[in-house]
Amino acid sequence: MSAKNVHVQRLGEASRLALRRHFLDLDAEDVRLRFGVTISATAIANYVDRIDFDSDAVFGVHDDELALVGVAHVGFAEDMAELGVSVLPAHRGRGIGSALLARAADHVRNRFVTRLFMHCLAENSAMMHIARKLGMKIFVDTGEADAFVKLAPADQASVAGEFVDQRLALFDYALKAQAMRMRELNAPPRPAER
Repeated sequence: MSAKNVHVQRLGEASRLALRRHFLDLDAEDVRLRFGVTISATAIANYVDRIDFDSDAVFGVHDDELALVGVAHVGFAEDMAELGVSVLPAHRGRGIGSALLARAADHVRNRFVTRLFMHCLAENSAMMHIARKLGMKIFVDTGEADAFVKLAPADQASVAGEFVDQRLALFDYALKAQAMRMRELNAPPRPAER
């Protein structure tokens, strides 16, 4: 998967189990970097269970086996939206984090929210790099970093672009599902169990 082939899909309620699996696939250090503290598997499950897919926006990138390899969660509060991003280690360096951040920013912009905010640990150099690429201003204080970007107002092109991006992501998912099914059908039969 190259950066130009990263299709970011807005996820819904049906993705809750896959989201839980994604976060539980992160090692302890990645969980700490994503959430700012080390949290247990139970706390991760509770976090996923509390996501409101109607008021928040959750975006994902699927691999060829339909596993969520990258996730962005956007929570809205008045004229600001807060963003959290995670990418599984084996899929880093392919533009997934940047694609998630850009897609989330477009979504926020099209909801007439003027600012996007991201809080992370200052040592999270990957997120700091991605934030800078998006043009976010970063403020570091006592080991933590806050990144902000003021978003341009929505326009016809941004709304149409978000619509097209979602349709492309859904088409990409359907193609991957079909390819996975074909691989399963063409796999050699398993020996019968006795």
